[in-house]
Amino acid sequence: MEFEEKTISRKEIYQGPIFKLVQDLVELPEGKGTAQRDLIFHNGAVCVLAVTAEDKIVLVKQYRKAIEAVSYEIPAGKLEIGENADPMAAALRELEEEVAYTGKLELLYDFYSAIGFCNEKLKLYLASDLVKVQNPRPQDDDETLEVLEVSLEEAKNLIQSGHICDAKTIMAIQYWELQKK
Repeated sequence: MEFEEKTISRKEIYQGPIFKLVQDLVELPEGKGTAQRDLIFHNGAVCVLAVTAEDKIVLVKQYRKAIEAVSYEIPAGKLEIGENADPMAAALRELEEEVAYTGKLELLYDFYSAIGFCNEKLKLYLASDLVKVQNPRPQDDDETLEVLEVSLEEAKNLIQSGHICDAKTIMAIQYWELQKK
């Protein structure tokens, strides 16, 4: 059975600083005709499961306009142009900017955030041996963040209560829980 969809044409709808939106006309496999695909192309991102010596997970609390709500998340950020060659440096930058820590990073895995319409690939790192940065990089001008350090049990309760509703953060917490067993 054939699965690949062949692009017949592509129309760029929007190009912004974070993503590009296109509309593809594709030929469906197995002679099933054509279909329209609305796609978002994104440069990728990094996210960091930072765990303190006291076994606390470091989270940031911030407002997310897309869901019109406050969210608790692991530190994360998009890859800047040219950072695809060194995503670990981007992860260290985000860790310092958002929560004023540095540490030893280990790549856990890559995953796609919304594979049905977006090619954003995230790299999830585990940060250990955390050290507080005395004069950290400033937070991005458009971010207002509060840093929290929570136990695994507290993190699970935040998921249950809906305060943690972000997929990358839930995945990271579940990963950490599996490591504890």
